[in-house]
Amino acid sequence: MKTEMTEEKSAAIRSCQTFDELLDVEYGKTGTPTRDDFEARAEQFYISEMLKAARVEAKITQEQLASKIGTKKSYISRLENGKCDIQLSTLYRIFQTGLGKTVSVHIY
Repeated sequence: MKTEMTEEKSAAIRSCQTFDELLDVEYGKTGTPTRDDFEARAEQFYISEMLKAARVEAKITQEQLASKIGTKKSYISRLENGKCDIQLSTLYRIFQTGLGKTVSVHIY
């Protein structure tokens, strides 16, 4: 559902000089519930795109990947389309066992 942009918000967007400022206007400051939700969805999208790109690069199908890691094609599809959350252990299994990639996690 689209809402009309107020003149105030439009002016705030035009005055933004960085992407972070634009995110602040659109989703609120870091740490607010709306911004946290946006950041979580953005991370999920990023991981799903990395998964899809790595699988395509490896030239294997979703079904072949699922078979390598002991899951179903439908689960791989849901992950690649950002339709479900992924556990860290599953992420490692997919990339390391299924795709032969190295995974590292950074906590800031």
